[in-house]
Amino acid sequence: MSKSRKIYLDHAATTPVLPEAADAMRPYMTDVFGNPSSLHSFGQEARRALDGARDTVARILGADASEIYLTSGGTEADNLALIGVTEALADRGNHIITTAIEHHAVLETCEYLRTRGVEVTCLPVDEYGLVDPAEVEKAITDKTILVSVMHANNEIGTIEPIAEISKITREQGIAFHTDAVQTVGHIPVNVDELGVDLLSLAAHKFYGPKGVGALYIRRGTRISPIIHGGAQERDRRAGTENVPGIVGLAKALEISQESIKEHAREETELRDYLIRELFARIADIRLNGHPTKRLPNNVNIVIEYVEGESTLLMLDLVGVAVSTGSACSAGAIEPSHVLKAIGLPLQVAQSSIRFSLGRSTTKEDLDYVLQQLPPIVARLRALSPLAR
Repeated sequence: MSKSRKIYLDHAATTPVLPEAADAMRPYMTDVFGNPSSLHSFGQEARRALDGARDTVARILGADASEIYLTSGGTEADNLALIGVTEALADRGNHIITTAIEHHAVLETCEYLRTRGVEVTCLPVDEYGLVDPAEVEKAITDKTILVSVMHANNEIGTIEPIAEISKITREQGIAFHTDAVQTVGHIPVNVDELGVDLLSLAAHKFYGPKGVGALYIRRGTRISPIIHGGAQERDRRAGTENVPGIVGLAKALEISQESIKEHAREETELRDYLIRELFARIADIRLNGHPTKRLPNNVNIVIEYVEGESTLLMLDLVGVAVSTGSACSAGAIEPSHVLKAIGLPLQVAQSSIRFSLGRSTTKEDLDYVLQQLPPIVARLRALSPLAR
């Protein structure tokens, strides 16, 4: 197998756009270019495409089209959910609950809200990254107006008990948001089965274009706009709609949904094969995240005595793209907040690598990785004083 082969195993970061989605978008960048808010035929043709895309997203989520609000991506959807609900319900309270392993789009928004006088409770998770619904219930006060817990973690793949938490929030009359950016298009997601009031998604995580997403807002949920201007998205999100992107989002989601269970089963088999073989071929490794309650395409491991960034770079040299659990900031390697939250010491957290599989991943791809990785680890450990 040639070392010039390129294998992409970072689908949790972004996915390639499906050809069908790109084809669906193309006419709306050239021929059907009207503004959906215009009353003439050019605008109304674009409006029909927009409405059709909204209908598709709603149908797949088990929602009504009037509950789907189109955004520039998952980050904006998260911001709208947290800031919008907090502002709209300020007369009822000023306390929100989240977890220590949320995406930065949620955690940084919570930090912003703190500066606005909002109290934020950030719940811990266990060693698998699971939040305990009982801890959510204990954290609720008479000032609590919103709970936000991600559906599945983007780094370690753990799937959270969203339906159990929603029973608690519903009984207490508290709005419940979930960041489902990693799950929509990969496992079945139904807003009523989950019991959530708000749900964020992003097209580029399920083979759609970047820069477009959506927020589901259950009818009756109070929320204020955070982008002001025109009356688009029923006065909840101003700005001329990205019609090509929205059409691409809907087409990618529709295709992903057609065989979602089959793809999840195939990815789970490949995921488990990779985990088994990694443990068989490399000593002193550990799996991060829950062993079974995890995304079908996620494998996050610690390779002890080896820096994750070094492993990533050496894999890239042989044509394999993965992700590391550490982020570079101001010239220093900082451990992932997720890995810290599950109790990994700094040195161990910096040894993590995430493989995230996709629709095109094959067993042959994984065999190539399994062929390349052990000698890389051996080489790096030979240079590491910690391994001696």
